[in-house]
Amino acid sequence: MGFATEFNSVCKFKSEQELYELLEYGKGKMMKSGFRVFPAGQKVIAYTPGNQAIAIVKILASIAEINFQGEEVTQVEMKLVRKLTEEESRVQTALAHEMFFGGRG
Repeated sequence: MGFATEFNSVCKFKSEQELYELLEYGKGKMMKSGFRVFPAGQKVIAYTPGNQAIAIVKILASIAEINFQGEEVTQVEMKLVRKLTEEESRVQTALAHEMFFGGRG
């Protein structure tokens, strides 16, 4: 049992519903498996389940716990700062593919 640290510029959604709620209501949360540490108070780039940069969000809280099924999970609460423009999304997506998601190099 231990904590995995998330790189402080990546917030990748695995659920389309969680992403939709963030974009629609300006606030949202996501659940991650395992104990993870997200940088509360920092702004990060949010990515779709398909690894496309979509928005800048501010991490409000990161809560790691063992749920009722005995699984280690982390809930991340955030607010939408703003959606990225098409150009910003294209550049951030290309960089993320190279740096995090297994692209070139």
